Amino acid sequence: MGVKTYRPTTSSLRHRTGLTYEELTTSDPYKPLLQPLKKSGGRNSRGRISIRFRGGGHKRSYRIIDFKRGKIDIPGEVETIEYDPNRSAFISLIKYKDGERRYIVTPYNLAVGQIVVSSDKQVDILPGNAMPLHFIPLGTVVHNLELKKGKGGQIAKSAGTSAQILAKEGNYAQIRMPSSEIRKIHLDCRATVGEVSNPDHQNVSIGKAGRTRWKGRRPHVRGTAMNPIDHPHGGGEGKAKGGRNPVSPTGQPTKGFKTRKNKRTQKFIVRRRSK
Repeated sequence: MGVKTYRPTTSSLRHRTGLTYEELTTSDPYKPLLQPLKKSGGRNSRGRISIRFRGGGHKRSYRIIDFKRGKIDIPGEVETIEYDPNRSAFISLIKYKDGERRYIVTPYNLAVGQIVVSSDKQVDILPGNAMPLHFIPLGTVVHNLELKKGKGGQIAKSAGTSAQILAKEGNYAQIRMPSSEIRKIHLDCRATVGEVSNPDHQNVSIGKAGRTRWKGRRPHVRGTAMNPIDHPHGGGEGKAKGGRNPVSPTGQPTKGFKTRKNKRTQKFIVRRRSK
């Protein structure tokens, strides 16, 4: 994977970069695994905006991804590696021996024609193979990691991310998360070997505002540019600073204020993330 630049025929192309997508093998998704995706515009079930600065963008179809890797002990061959507009990572279409096809999140260095397998016992430590943490050696880099047995992968699914198995003690493994947090996860939870594909995603420069609008992101307005009725930082004569510590529109501190309230899972965290 590489990052390409553009000849600056316009000012918006001068600093714009993009991916070469040389790993992708097709531009046509597998239609039986597509379903409609309706945009909410950031509004909840009552029609009120709960997420600001959302709306517009290109239409998308959702690709049904197999995060559970539920085809146990059935080898599957990688048919295609595809772009998914709903996530930063690439996805792969797997054709299993019984004829069924499913999408998975593509691991780094997975190629068309390779065989992947998901099992409840020990299998080869190769990118794309999934198994419980109990059978994965220490130091192995994994992704698509479950937090609850059978729920499906929740951790390390975005482009270039991975988690690492540091230790095993009793019924739990100590995992270093992408955030650098170290957490205990039950050994029966499943994970996929390897790190997620498309690590150059973080190196892309957007280049112009319109490219963000294509993704359904509207302009983000500073609180200090608003009126007092719209934001706690608003108002004042001339260019006024907030006059208080940074807060959200509802008044909640936004820098350094811990919002975690789930004390039930506190015992699983060995070391907090550094940032």
